[in-house]
Amino acid sequence: MTLTDTTAATRRKRSRSSSTGKAVLRFLVTVVTTFLGLLAVTFFIGRVIPIDPALAIVGDRAPAHVVERVREQLGLNLPLYQQFYFYVRDALTGNFGTSVLTTNPVMDDIRRVFPATMELATVGTVFGALFGIPLGVLAAVKRGSIADQIVRVVGLIGYSVPIFWLGLLSLVLFYAKLRWVAYPGRLDIVYEYTFTPITGFFLFDSLIQGQWDVFWDAFRHIILPGALLGYFSLAYISRMTRSFMLNELQQEYIVAARAKGLSETRIIWFHALRNAGVPLITVIALSYAGLLEGSVLTETIFSWPGLGLYITNSLQNADMNAVLGGTIIVGSVFIAINLLSDLLYRTLDPRTRSR
Repeated sequence: MTLTDTTAATRRKRSRSSSTGKAVLRFLVTVVTTFLGLLAVTFFIGRVIPIDPALAIVGDRAPAHVVERVREQLGLNLPLYQQFYFYVRDALTGNFGTSVLTTNPVMDDIRRVFPATMELATVGTVFGALFGIPLGVLAAVKRGSIADQIVRVVGLIGYSVPIFWLGLLSLVLFYAKLRWVAYPGRLDIVYEYTFTPITGFFLFDSLIQGQWDVFWDAFRHIILPGALLGYFSLAYISRMTRSFMLNELQQEYIVAARAKGLSETRIIWFHALRNAGVPLITVIALSYAGLLEGSVLTETIFSWPGLGLYITNSLQNADMNAVLGGTIIVGSVFIAINLLSDLLYRTLDPRTRSR
């Protein structure tokens, strides 16, 4: 190798290292900026709403000097910039204060209820992906046909129908009338005091412990709210799958594959869908994040003891520490999933690595 070739290789290596360093720096700046923005929004929401945290703790009939002493203990008498500094410091250490409703540290409550929300959102996302992707492929392949119109109408209903109305209707039909599913909640009361969860995911915990009766009971409780959330996930995933597949089916490599005599099934499922699957990862990840933050009404309707129901009960009792703490956790998870999907997209699609 000549000196010129060695110099050129060294420059290329430095250029790649510099590009990687800049990409990592941009990623870190994005994470920090987004998280600080989330903290700023929740902080100012907590200061703008007409609820006094001190009164929520001591009650409306407490003497003025007691209220003032509690305000000093909470730091509410400090300037806003100092309050924000302590708010960010505590949030970074996972200290969201004490819940007025449960008298427990908010982070302990979140650790207890968040697995239920994640399990429900996971079931909904699996349901949405299993049915949404094939329906989207079918709609794209049969573009303009009756099948395409039916899939689009199903998706439109998923976007349009209020989830609380559909949840109540499904309870009346599948629980009250047909008795196909269990009553609202997460487990029958007979298992609540005999079953010891490990991870907080009841389906998984009951399986690894070999408690099949608990597994089927947990399944009968989660299937209806999970399918309900999955239907809304299905509407989004099927629409995006159809759009991605229509774009892929118009590409030149599809024409070349047909010219080579490949079967239509192989072309659709092994070529077009594989390429469309790269952006679909982002779609499914965002759908999962959306179910995590959008399951408040579903958990309320089905008495599901997750983070959504916890935030709702806390808001009704003016427990702002719990409300803001839960909001920060949901927002942080949404940011993390969004960034993770972006990293996966860049990893799986080489065309995006140089951007």
